[in-house]
Amino acid sequence: MTTPESIKRTIETGLGCDHVEVIGDGQHLQALIVSPAFEGLAKVVRHQRVYAALGDRMREEIHALSMTTLTPAEWSQRQRDR
Repeated sequence: MTTPESIKRTIETGLGCDHVEVIGDGQHLQALIVSPAFEGLAKVVRHQRVYAALGDRMREEIHALSMTTLTPAEWSQRQRDR
């Protein structure tokens, strides 16, 4: 069964993540992913890395995934701006 927690674990396993949050109903999900693997990458490439980490789950289980992908520095800045 697709749950936000199972998607979170899959992303964490596929990427070296500092922080991951996933919410949603199992098919329509929102994710916040913080990873040093995103350093120097354009937004589209970051999203491709997440899709690769999810593999077949993205094609077979998830209908929609909205994501925010940040580097640790971007995440720190966002936390300071709050």
